[in-house]
Amino acid sequence: MYVGTLSFDLLLGDVHSLKEKRSVVRPIVAELQRKYAVSVAEVDHMNLHRRAVIGLAAVSGDAVHLTDVLDRCERLVAGHPEVELLSVRRRFHGEDD
Repeated sequence: MYVGTLSFDLLLGDVHSLKEKRSVVRPIVAELQRKYAVSVAEVDHMNLHRRAVIGLAAVSGDAVHLTDVLDRCERLVAGHPEVELLSVRRRFHGEDD
């Protein structure tokens, strides 16, 4: 079994309230869940309206498949023009850990 996690540190564009922030973050979270069947949530900076951290986790029996899913998730978030991807932290836990 392999477990992979991603943590996306995001700077949001023209956002002036927490309500506007939710309207940007929630569709990204929903799209990741729908397209890739991963567990994902906003995990930090909940009270800041221009920053967000989205955490993502996935489990697979195949390391290659898991790496592919994590790569696709990262590309999806990076491709959203309304957010600037400041950093991505990737962790990979395999059977040897």
